[in-house]
This record gives sequence, structure tokens and C-alpha cells, in this order.
Amino acid sequence: MVRILQHGVFISLRRTGIMWRHLPSTNRRLLSISHSTPTSRWEYVGKRRTLLLTGFISSSAVIAFWADAKSCPDPSVDLSSRPTSSPETPTSILQSKSTDLLPLIRTYVVYGLISIPFLVDHAPHILHHMLRVPFVGRAVETIVRWTFFAQFVGGETVGDTLPLIRRLRYDNKGTLLGYSVEVDESVATGGSGHSTTAGQSPLGVPNLEQPVHKRIVEEIILSIDAVGDFEDRLARESGVEAHGTWITVKLTALLPRAESLRNFSMYLVHTRPRSSEPVPFPGTSNSSDLAILDRQHHIQRRSSLMEEDIPDLQELYVNLRRICMRAKERRIKVAIDAEYTWYQPAIDAFGHALMEEFNKLPEEKAWTKWLFSGPSSGVPKTELQPLIYVTYQAYLRRTLTHLTHSIALSRKKGYALGIKLVRGAYHPHETASHYGSLSTMSISTEPDPPVYSSKVETDTCYDTCVSIIVRAIADDVMSSSVRLPRLGVLFGTHNWGSSELVLQELVKKGLAREQGGENEPRTLVISREIAERCTIAQLYGMANTLTSYIAARIKSPIPCVMKCIPYGALGEAMPYLSRRAIENKSVLGNGGATRERKEAARMIWKNLVGDVGL
Repeated sequence: MVRILQHGVFISLRRTGIMWRHLPSTNRRLLSISHSTPTSRWEYVGKRRTLLLTGFISSSAVIAFWADAKSCPDPSVDLSSRPTSSPETPTSILQSKSTDLLPLIRTYVVYGLISIPFLVDHAPHILHHMLRVPFVGRAVETIVRWTFFAQFVGGETVGDTLPLIRRLRYDNKGTLLGYSVEVDESVATGGSGHSTTAGQSPLGVPNLEQPVHKRIVEEIILSIDAVGDFEDRLARESGVEAHGTWITVKLTALLPRAESLRNFSMYLVHTRPRSSEPVPFPGTSNSSDLAILDRQHHIQRRSSLMEEDIPDLQELYVNLRRICMRAKERRIKVAIDAEYTWYQPAIDAFGHALMEEFNKLPEEKAWTKWLFSGPSSGVPKTELQPLIYVTYQAYLRRTLTHLTHSIALSRKKGYALGIKLVRGAYHPHETASHYGSLSTMSISTEPDPPVYSSKVETDTCYDTCVSIIVRAIADDVMSSSVRLPRLGVLFGTHNWGSSELVLQELVKKGLAREQGGENEPRTLVISREIAERCTIAQLYGMANTLTSYIAARIKSPIPCVMKCIPYGALGEAMPYLSRRAIENKSVLGNGGATRERKEAARMIWKNLVGDVGL
């Protein structure tokens, strides 16, 4: 391999016009192929063939790299929903240049690997076996750490992520921070093992006195304090309280056994009262969902919920309330992640119960409406609504009905509804589990799988939800009787069309105004009141061009676009990294990983040789 590299460098130098005699003697010795002349005709022929092969390989690699850079798609071709008044996307926004080539090269390598379907499909099993091989495992771990881990994870501790969070804030980008411990794929899909991986304390020293799930709860509370301190310092420096950092919580990581959440979900599916409008599986939440956790209630015979599940679920609710109370004290918003559908009914139950408590809106009397009938900027500082957000997955068949039901329920119960709208990241497992090819984890009794069969249907559902939500926000803002937001949303999307639709709907509903002349890029001016209610987010390490485009399009006093940044030790983040690779292939969209690779190639090329050849 060393000889091949030497030949390649030598040929490259010759082709660029750098003659052998121009090199220092030390470099000539390092690059020399041999200190002696060929002793036979066969040795001469062999070296000549090696030179030709090396030249062919290096030339092919350069041509392939140039082809990627040349064929990088213009995002404007995907924006079929772009308003006619909106200009073409500025090149300066789409291709933000970086002087540091290492992150760009890493991105190109990572997405080059993700573009190979076979490698993505078998990556978890390949890594599982290779990491167990002596010596080889250490090398593989190093490679993963400097490629996939560095690409998609913000650091090993919350302290590691703070410089990154600060850099993003300089560009008016917020952060959705999450401790990346989640249920392992083998456990979630019916395999064996423990639901979570043992973590470490912030200083890297394992705390073996507490069970894993309790250590995770403490780590989440610590992260709230860390980002709370960061936001307080930033507010003192700038004089503006931005609320630009949120935290995310994954419920399966907060239980000693994820099976308890599945058992509770089965119980809810069979005992929830039927609504007037049927909601497809996994159904929709009800205010009485957590009644079974009351000690006065007894489990019925032949119930899927076991006696040993109740203490675990009660402890989960206590810990969730601890997390939310600390978040309320530090004024940090909390987003509860969605997971597999066999956990989702229980996750919905806990999420809506927390919203009903922590997103509760004060009852407005007639005299208070008259007294405070001014702009909503008069809201006391202690009020931050919505504080808790729950996740809605557009690839579920229930989502449209579930969303309208949730809006109606929040109005009836008098709390602010926090919505995190995503497409969904578990499609292959959901389909395989429903048809029994994966395992029997599915708890659905319906003939069709809970997810749409095509991405087109998912995209249509997502965009329809965008219109419903923005319209609800507009109605909320225009209502003179509303003093606090009754609805807030975080749109999680890597789709250019959906992102542009969000901006278009904000303008159409009067929540944003366009600014700029006919011959200059138009920006969207969004007030603080709207920015507090509406945010767009992408995952860290993915769709960076889209994130920069949105941040450049929007003018707002606080961040309107965010990056979702996970953190945790490499061993803890492996399930997350496996899911990110699968998501790039199956959920991000047709050619999503290829597009990311080509964008990285284009930026590398422009850094090295400018616009030559493009």
C-alpha cells in the first residue's frame, strides 16, 4: 500500500509539472520507488504496470470526485412549492465555504459510505462483531469515533457541546440538546439484552452506585443546568433572553425495562374509551390514561400490564416531573421524543399529562382580558409556553386525526400544546414487525401497518400538518383574548420543499413579512412573538446547507432554526448512529445521502481550486 501511494504521489507531481529535480533531497528519498535500478526485465515490467495501475486509480478517483462536485444539485429544483415572489436561492447561502477541509472530507467519506445500501443495512452487525475482535476492535472504534461519531454527535459530555452551541448561536441558530442513550435496536425489536447502555458521569468516571436509568435522569437534569447557565450568560451579554437551547428526552432510556412501556401501551390500546372520530393505531391520548398508576386502581386479570410494571411506570412519571420542574425553573423547553409504535401510546399518555400540568394556561376572567388587552409582549418573564413538546410522526396513518384531536383536547383542558413534527425514523422496523418478518413486537390489531407504505404519502401528510399548525398559530395570534401562546411547534425536517412551505405559510398567514427589492434576495422578517411559537430544526451533521439557507432567509431577534445535537460516550451513541445511517437511506429521501456527499465534494473542490471545472 505504501509503494502504491508513493507511485501515486510521484505521478501526480510529474503531471502537475513539478520535476523530480525540484524536490529537496529528503523528499526525493521518501518518494523514491527504489534505490537500485531494475535487475531484470520482469521487475521493470512489474514496476511499469504498478505505475500505470496507480495512475489509473488516482485519475479515476479524481474524476469521480469531480463528477460529484459537478453534479451537486441546486436546491431550487426541489422547491416546487416556492412562492412566485421568492428569488432563486443565493449561491452564497447554499454553498457556505469552510476554510477547514477536515470536516468536509469527513462528511464526504461518511456520506459516501452511507450511500452504499448493503453497508448501511448490515452496519450494526458488522460493527458488533468487529468491535469484539482483539486489536481490530480498537482500530475500528478509532475509525468510527473520527468519522460517524464526529459527524453526528456533539461530544461525549454536555461540556463538550457548549463550544459548538455557542458557535451556532453566533449564526442565530439554536440547539436541541439530547443525551443520546436510547433503547438498543436488538431490545426494541424483540432481541435480548438490556434496554440501555451504562453511561458515565460528566467527568468520565462511572457511577456504579445507581442503576443506569437513574444515572440517565441525573445526566438530563445536569444538562438542563448546563444549558440554563449558558442561556443566562448569553442573556447577560446580549441583553436578550432567547430561549434558544432546548433539551430532548427519550422515555425508553428512563426505565429499567423498556418492556414496561410496551405493556402499558398494550393496556391503553385495549382500555381507552373510543372517540367519536376513530383514530388509527396507535390511537390518541386521553386525560384518564395515567389513572392506572394511582395506587387505588387494581390491574384487571388477563391484562397485559403486570404488577411489576406499575412501580417502574410510577418512578418514570416522578422522574419526568423532576426533569420538567427543573426545566421550568431554568426556563428550558423540553421535547419528548417519539419511538416505536409499540411504545407510543404510553409515551403519548405521559407527554400529554406533563403538558396538562406544566403547559397549563391561567384562566382568564373578563376583567383580566380588559386590563391586559394590549400586545402580548406584556407577558411576565416567568411564563414560558409551551414548555413541554411531544412528537408527532407524519409517517403514521393516524397523524392527521391525532393532531386535530390533540389541538381540541388542549383547548378543552386549557393547556398550551407543544408540537414537534417529524417524518419518522423507524419505518423499516415498523413494517417488518407488523408483518412478522422481524419479531412479534408490534401490538397493532389492524390489518395494515401503522405507517404509510410510500414516502409520497408521508410527505403529503407532513405538508398538510404544516398548513394545519400554522393556521392554528395564526388564529391564536389574532385572537385578542389570548395572552399566552396556546400552541407552539418545532418543524423537524430535512426536506427543502417542506421547509419552504413553512416559510410560505408564515407569509401567507401574516405571521412573517418579506423584505428586499426585486433584484436582491428576499428575507423573511419574523417577530419575537412568532419566533417563540415556530421553529425549524435539522439533525446535527445532516442538511447543513438547508440549515444555513433558512438561517440566512430569516431575520428574527431570537433563533428560528435549530440543530438537534446528541451527546454521549461512543458506546452509548452506537444505537443512535446506527439509526442515523438507516434514516439517511430510507427516510431522508431518495438520494438524500448522495446529495449530502455531493454537496461536501463541491465545497471541497471550491476550497482547493475555486470554480475551475464547475
